[in-house]
Amino acid sequence: MANDASTVFDLVILGGGSGGYAAALRAAQLGLDVALIEKDKLGGTCLHRGCIPTKALLHAGEIADQAREGSEFGVKTTFEGIDIEGVHKYKDGVVSGLYKGLQGLIASRKVTYVTGEGRLSSPTSVDVHGQRYTGRHILLATGSVPKSLPGLEIDGNRVISSDHALVLDRVPKSAVVLGGGVIGVEFASAWKSFGADITIVEALPHLVPVEDENSSKLLERAFRKRGINFSLGSRFSGVEYTADGVKVSLENGKTFEAELLLVAVGRGPVSQGLGYEEAGVAMDRGYVLVDEYMRTNVPTISAVGDLVPTLQLAHVGFAEGMLVAERLAGLNPVPVDYDGVPRVTYCHPEVASVGITEAKAKELYGADKVVALKYNLAGNGKSKILKTAGEIKLVQVRDGAVVGVHMVGDRMGEQVGEAQLIYNWEALPAEVAQLVHAHPTQNEALGEAHLALAGKPLHSHD
Repeated sequence: MANDASTVFDLVILGGGSGGYAAALRAAQLGLDVALIEKDKLGGTCLHRGCIPTKALLHAGEIADQAREGSEFGVKTTFEGIDIEGVHKYKDGVVSGLYKGLQGLIASRKVTYVTGEGRLSSPTSVDVHGQRYTGRHILLATGSVPKSLPGLEIDGNRVISSDHALVLDRVPKSAVVLGGGVIGVEFASAWKSFGADITIVEALPHLVPVEDENSSKLLERAFRKRGINFSLGSRFSGVEYTADGVKVSLENGKTFEAELLLVAVGRGPVSQGLGYEEAGVAMDRGYVLVDEYMRTNVPTISAVGDLVPTLQLAHVGFAEGMLVAERLAGLNPVPVDYDGVPRVTYCHPEVASVGITEAKAKELYGADKVVALKYNLAGNGKSKILKTAGEIKLVQVRDGAVVGVHMVGDRMGEQVGEAQLIYNWEALPAEVAQLVHAHPTQNEALGEAHLALAGKPLHSHD
């Protein structure tokens, strides 16, 4: 196994997705000598098969809806259909531009970039195509892939994953989406906007089940209005091919026929056969176990991103990667508060939140110590202009800080920045209420909600 001075680094990173490249950029910025190893494309799932391309599809869907609905705003528009080649050209152009920029960033920080499939060969080395890269520290950041259910084979033909859906050469006439979490409702939303007939199947009682129940119910109401069908509370039991599609069966006896089945039941870690267990790294169900500083049980190895059992979000990967880089550089970084991480589902309407749900707050503080307030977007001028419906719900510890902000409505993802500050700075309702929010904006709805919670509602009833 070849090894020379040029392959000995302060930090060797296995995986060039969100967590890996963020760690590489920050570590190099702090003066560490870094090698970044990636078998596919720099940027990983988020840039190439996740966050960015799916949001581009959703924006194309938004344009399609606006074309259909122009007359509601006094604008004569017509919708002539979806040019799927044009949609892919637009989507791929966005990805390509960001990819080139990221490559330039890595080069500018003088990170040694290695293309190839790496394998952990010891607690301080990674092997790639016969070359050994040795590091004072190793960071594992090999990410995740779409997963399925036992006995359910994703064949890429009529039973597909999100990876296949992103490059589909047509808009399906109809689809069953298995899974009502973030990935499932986003694809359901985009395909509905493109004109497909959609049914979501979710085994739990609500769509987006990790969100506050009020947000789930608001989204379900909005999806019904859009004509997106869903079946809740019964598990998938099987799928079979029909003459021109698939037939999906549930345990409760219901069946649904469609052109495609999109399996969107989550993502699993990429860890098998990469030498982790042989190096002594503690694992559970394929995930690498870490402490709050992203350290594994092996002193020279850390892990971040979808590979570890934390929130599977690109911005969580960024934060975890930067935390590792700063720790290795001798700084004193603060661990990630996962409750304080903003979460956004980019369907139509959007679902955004930060902090904890009302149910979780009652569990932690006691039901009598929790106050919840809902502010309907019907009272917000900009939301009226946009013709969006929804609510902002605040969860407060009585006479204390706001511990949860839950929002449903178009563009609510753009409001989650202030919500994040409110939660993470442990703001009191009265402190937010004294801030002057611009009018007319949707952001103003956050201010109005806090005015009401502080006992001085303006554009809302007592």
